[in-house]
Amino acid sequence: MNKEILEGNWKQLKGKVKETWGGLTDDDLDVIAGKRDQLAGRLQERYGMAKEAAEAQIEEFTKRHGAIGKP
Repeated sequence: MNKEILEGNWKQLKGKVKETWGGLTDDDLDVIAGKRDQLAGRLQERYGMAKEAAEAQIEEFTKRHGAIGKP
């Protein structure tokens, strides 16, 4: 995934992230600031998921919301 696209669209995507992962707080979203690795870490902490599961959910999210560039 092109991480710059997620970071660049973060303001627009924050609401969708909160809808998808309601366990994330506004403070979490501020810390994440569009950084994929930060998002994965927070998902692991809040939902007790493995790194691979967090990455898979993020990939699906970015595909669904048009937040990835073409490979």
